[in-house]
Amino acid sequence: MGEKKQKDATKPVFVFGKKNYKFMFIGLACIALGFILMSGGGSDDPNVFNPEIFSWRRIRLAPMLILTGFGIQVYAILLNPDKK
Repeated sequence: MGEKKQKDATKPVFVFGKKNYKFMFIGLACIALGFILMSGGGSDDPNVFNPEIFSWRRIRLAPMLILTGFGIQVYAILLNPDKK
């Protein structure tokens, strides 16, 4: 009888619930997508200017996706998994 109580007492308790991890992965995907959209646009020749580096996708869309991803991460951390 004492062993059963001891096993119940040593059960792992997770800080985050399934809902928290789901939001964390969504936020991580948003951040990764933002960095992927921000990449590229360079030139192999340093003497040639490529105006594509200042495209709307790299200047507006990608940073907003990254900031949204960080906001989702904060929400996922602060979300109470026990509240229904």
